Amino acid sequence: MSDTASSMGWELRLYVAGQSPKSAAAILNLKKLCETHLAGNYRIEVIDLLESPRLSVDDQIVAVPTLVRKLPTPMRKVIGDLSDSERTLVGLQLRQTPKDTTLS
Repeated sequence: MSDTASSMGWELRLYVAGQSPKSAAAILNLKKLCETHLAGNYRIEVIDLLESPRLSVDDQIVAVPTLVRKLPTPMRKVIGDLSDSERTLVGLQLRQTPKDTTLS
């Protein structure tokens, strides 16, 4: 993680739809990922679009659950229940994209 990211902290917004199994899994997976890789240097805001559907407009949410990284910039989005931690880490730019060694 860069010094800029660590000094600003991570601001994450998770859009869910009610208490569905996918929403609950996304919340749990995000909390585990943050504790493991961001060690208290983050803030999570969970937005239930069943309660506040208009909030989806700001971040142009078209599917749920969707995780939006507000800070550090630039904004990044990861769609799904975040169960694929490797994909989530790459999507949040906490880990580099694995190199495909089969292509030259």
